[in-house]
Amino acid sequence: MYLKKVFITNVYFEKKIPLRSKKIKPTILSEKLFMKKIPFILLISISVLALFHPSLPTKIVTEGINTADVAWILTSTALVMFMTPGLAFFYGGMVNYKNIISTMLQSFICMGVISIVWVVVGFSIAFGSSYGGIMGDPTEYFMFSGVLDSKPWSLAPTIPLALFALFQLKFAIITPALITGSFSERIKFTSYVLFICLFSVFIYAPLAHWAWHPEGWLFKLGVLDFAGGTVVHISAGCAALAAALYLGKKKERSEQHDPANIPFVLIGTGMLWFGWFGFNAGSALGSGTLAATAFATTNTAAAAAGLAWVFFDSAVRRKKPSAMGFCIGAVVGLVAITPAAGFVGIPHSIFIGTCASIISNLIVGWRAKSSLDDTLDVFPCHGVGGMTGMLLTGVFASKLINPAVTQEGFANGGGYELFLKHVFALVVVSAFAFFGSLLLLKITDLISPLRVSDEDRKIGLDITQHGEEC
Repeated sequence: MYLKKVFITNVYFEKKIPLRSKKIKPTILSEKLFMKKIPFILLISISVLALFHPSLPTKIVTEGINTADVAWILTSTALVMFMTPGLAFFYGGMVNYKNIISTMLQSFICMGVISIVWVVVGFSIAFGSSYGGIMGDPTEYFMFSGVLDSKPWSLAPTIPLALFALFQLKFAIITPALITGSFSERIKFTSYVLFICLFSVFIYAPLAHWAWHPEGWLFKLGVLDFAGGTVVHISAGCAALAAALYLGKKKERSEQHDPANIPFVLIGTGMLWFGWFGFNAGSALGSGTLAATAFATTNTAAAAAGLAWVFFDSAVRRKKPSAMGFCIGAVVGLVAITPAAGFVGIPHSIFIGTCASIISNLIVGWRAKSSLDDTLDVFPCHGVGGMTGMLLTGVFASKLINPAVTQEGFANGGGYELFLKHVFALVVVSAFAFFGSLLLLKITDLISPLRVSDEDRKIGLDITQHGEEC
C-alpha cells in the first residue's frame, strides 16, 4: 500500500502543479508530450506506407522447394520465437519484485518492434545485395518487396525466401532482448524502444550481413558462425557491457536484492533450452543429418555447462548446489555451442560447455566485486560465453561434420589459421558492437533520457513506467 500511495501522490503532484511553476517549464512538458507521440506517429506512417507499397507477389516460386525442409524450418522459426518469452521469464525471475513486469515487457516488446523494423528495412540491410561486404542494399527488400516471389536464398535453396526471412527475424528479435538484463530496473521504457530500433538497424543487421551473407567480409574471410555466437551473443554481450558502463556504477548495498521468483527462472530456462533446438538445429536450414548433429551438440553442451556451474560452485566457491546456478550454467552452455553447433562433434560439445561455464563463472565472480552494474551478468554469460564458443569453434571445427568448413580447426590437424581468423573477428566484432552501442546509447540519451529518476527506481518500474504490478 505504501508504494501505491507514493505513486499516486507523485502522479497527482505532476498533474496539478501549475505550468508557470519554476520547477516544471511548459516547454519541457511539451517536449515530453511530443516524445510520447513520436512512436505512434511513426507506426501510423508505416501503416499508411503499407497501403502504397503492398509488395504483392507476381509469381509463386515452387521449384526446388523441399516440403520436409519447409516443415522443419517453420517449426524452428516457432521454436526460436518461443525463446523470447522464455528469456522474459528467465530475466523476470531474477530481478526485484517491483520490476518483474517491466523486465519481462522489455523482452516481449521486441517481438512487436523488431518485427516491424525487420520488414521495413532490417532484412534488406542484413541480406540485401552487398555493399562491399559491409551491409546490404536497404531498398532491395524494403517493406518485404520481392520476398514472396524471389528465388530461395542461395544458402537455403530448399525453402522459400519468405520463410528464411522470418526465421532470421526471430534471431533479430531476441538479440536486443538479451541486452535488457544489463540495465533492467533503471531504464525508461520509451528510451529503450528507441535504442533497440537503432541497435537492430545499425549494429545487428550489419553484423548479420558480415557473418551470414555470402558476400559478407567475415563470411568470405572464412569465419564460422553456425547460429549466432558472433552475430547474436557477442554483439548483445558487448552492447550490454556498454549499457552497464553508460548507465552508471554499481548500486548501493542497500539496493541489492535476492531474485524475486526462482521458479520463473527455472521455467524460463526450460523454454530457452527447448527453443534453442530451433535456434541451432534450425540453422542447418534443412531437415537432414546436419540438423540432427546440431540438435545433439546443443543438448550436450547445455547439460555439461549446467553441471559444471553447480559443481564448480560447490567444489571451489563452497556454495550449495543451486537452481539458479544450474540454470545460468545451462544457458551459458547453450550460448557457447551456438557458433559451433553444426561444425563440431558431439564429444567436443561437452568440452565447450564445461569450459565456457567455468570461464563465465569466474567472470561473474570478478564482476560482482567490481563497480560494474551489469544487473543480470549479460556480458559475463552471453558475451564471454559467445566469445569462448567462437574461439573453440576455431579449435574443433571439422569438414567431416560440415563440408562448409574449408579449414580444419587446429585440434583436427588443420593448423592455426582458422583459430587466428576467429581471434581477429572476435576483436573487430566486439569493438564494433561495444563502441557502436555506446554511440547509440548517447544518441538515444540526447533524444530521450535513458535513466529513470532515483525516486521512480525506488518505487519500482512496474508502477512508474507501466502502472501495473504483480
